[in-house]
Amino acid sequence: MSEMGIKKNDQVVVIAGKDKGKIGKVLRIVTKSGRALVEKVNMVKRHQRPSAKTGKGGILEKESPVHLSNLMVVCSKCGKPTRMGRRVLEDGSKARFCRKCKEVLDA
Repeated sequence: MSEMGIKKNDQVVVIAGKDKGKIGKVLRIVTKSGRALVEKVNMVKRHQRPSAKTGKGGILEKESPVHLSNLMVVCSKCGKPTRMGRRVLEDGSKARFCRKCKEVLDA
């Protein structure tokens, strides 16, 4: 789990930067730099030389990591960007919950 409570496969919204307002799924968390790779967000062009592995070369577009402080989790129930809270459930396990609608996100 990352410092901000964002996990892989979470639906997030970008709250700052050139892609502000875009919504995407988290593909990967880079814990060392505190960043996340989000689907179709922060696209960069990569000039690729043809090789035996990749075959064709050319200009490829791919996602670049976004800092976790610029992302906010979208609640699956109320559909709004929200801050995550943590709650200890009856069975002793911890779960994240939406601070707006109080719904538990990881069941």
